[in-house]
Amino acid sequence: MTKKRRRKFSKRQKKQLMLEVLILFLATVGAITLLALLGKGVATVISEHRPRKVVSEQPELDVELLSINKYSRPGTVLKEVNAIVIHYTANPGSTAMQNRNYFEGLKDSHETMVSSHFIVGLEGEIVQCIPTAEISYASNDRNNDTIAIECCHMGEDGKFEPATYDSLVQLTAFLLGKFDLTTEDLIRHYDVTGKMCPKYYVDHEDAWEQFKKDVADYIDQHGTVAEDR
Repeated sequence: MTKKRRRKFSKRQKKQLMLEVLILFLATVGAITLLALLGKGVATVISEHRPRKVVSEQPELDVELLSINKYSRPGTVLKEVNAIVIHYTANPGSTAMQNRNYFEGLKDSHETMVSSHFIVGLEGEIVQCIPTAEISYASNDRNNDTIAIECCHMGEDGKFEPATYDSLVQLTAFLLGKFDLTTEDLIRHYDVTGKMCPKYYVDHEDAWEQFKKDVADYIDQHGTVAEDR
């Protein structure tokens, strides 16, 4: 029986073979990366060319504007709106009107300087305290370019009641359309200052992401194609 002679490679041939394998590997990785980037690019192009929808129907509002005063409604013009800020009252069980009246009372008590454009109540009622053309005292150094929404809650955990949540989604969807914003422009008070507000959405990041998704879904279901601006 004859023995098979094993092929021997010179050092030069081994180096050449390793180089070819390396080139093949890099080419494969490069092709996969390119395909991924192309796919992402196509998805971006599709997204950018998808007709943008807005919710033009304003939810029912109880307009109870605060008196002009330097403690809660300074009357300062809001020159631009770059974000919608979500807050919670941190006052379990209180109603929208109770919180609105607290803001109003600051003109006399001078206790602090605080307010909000809107307050969403425990039963889904929406009280407007300040016109959206003016600033509120809610979001610290973002007061000058944001709209603030305070939300009532029953528990210490800050979780919103279903009726509160539904109205918040509708109001937020409407405001995003009104000010030509997207869900990427939704922020928490926490994102501005690090304050635990709204508490439930700071403690539960997944719930915050779900809220933004629910707003996007509401716009998709109830919105109409926006006209070019």
